[in-house]
Amino acid sequence: MGNAPTTPVPEPPPERPPDHSDRFALRERLRKLLAVARNHKRALVLTHDNPDPDAVASACGLAFLLSQSAGIEASSAYGGIIGRAENKALLKVLHLPIVPVARLESRDHDLVCLVDTQPEVGNYSLASSELPQLVIDHHPSRPASLRAAFHDVGGKAGATSTMVTQYLRAARLEPAAELATALFYGIKSDTRDLGREVESADIDCYNWLFPLIDKPALSRIEHPAVPARYFAAYHRAYERARLHGGGEGVVVDMGSVYVPEIVPEVAEKLVSLEGLRWSLATGSYKSELYLSLRLNDRRMNAGKLVREICAPLGGSAGGHGAMAGARIPLRGRTQSLLSNDLFAAFLRAFHLKAGAGAPLVPKEP
Repeated sequence: MGNAPTTPVPEPPPERPPDHSDRFALRERLRKLLAVARNHKRALVLTHDNPDPDAVASACGLAFLLSQSAGIEASSAYGGIIGRAENKALLKVLHLPIVPVARLESRDHDLVCLVDTQPEVGNYSLASSELPQLVIDHHPSRPASLRAAFHDVGGKAGATSTMVTQYLRAARLEPAAELATALFYGIKSDTRDLGREVESADIDCYNWLFPLIDKPALSRIEHPAVPARYFAAYHRAYERARLHGGGEGVVVDMGSVYVPEIVPEVAEKLVSLEGLRWSLATGSYKSELYLSLRLNDRRMNAGKLVREICAPLGGSAGGHGAMAGARIPLRGRTQSLLSNDLFAAFLRAFHLKAGAGAPLVPKEP
């Protein structure tokens, strides 16, 4: 007797993103969040790997909310490393309560929370395959997130720190200077000083947090000391960068990098070149290729483009309108060949011919 055919499990229907400008709706979402949390004892709040300031601040903010308003033990953690100078300074200067996930996974936790990422993206470190029960992320929603007991994804906010700050305000919790500074910097960095993909909620939370922050600490975070290899990485990137489409876009393979965060940092710097529509940077770290795309063209969506190109290669990808990134296992492939294949795919997507391109910095005679 043959096996009965398996009935496919339907995906959850699309949801309208939550409206955080409606205070009554926000309080109702807070009530639902806390109702889910109060059925548990210990929460693990996890960021995406190699977290940026927005992810770190959001995790610490949500852990604070859960401990104060739901009365449960909550710990925040991350996978990968924190290597960029500003990000390291964020933890060191503010003494934020976030640790590598390896230190916490051995402990019993019955509530798994994700911030600034979503289950389907797969760019976070969790040994178990359990579906997180609580997901908060400002990036476009993924179907897997909608199966979480509580999810707030894809709303109108330029940073997840904005969403977490709104929940703290709805709960009438005022963060201490350290947490307030982290959340403020999370909003500031993810929206490029309120100049990129910013919403009214970001401005509102930015202004609410400003009187609470430690201004000297923020200055130390934004202007940290950097190692000599930081300048070497930039020197190498500028030498390798190639312009395409008559200066329409720029690509650079940075080779092996000392920290993965330097890849998006270089992409961010290059996209500021006058007249440029997009920048694309790659670099390898511990047998994985990191890719970062930045757009100045509102007609295209960076997150959608990166997912379409990188997902078939076995990579995890995420992002939104103006910025996106991916992480692709090399699996025996050389970094240069994989980067060249990716560059060719992106050039086709931008309707440009593949080729060597023109050097960004011509060699001196």
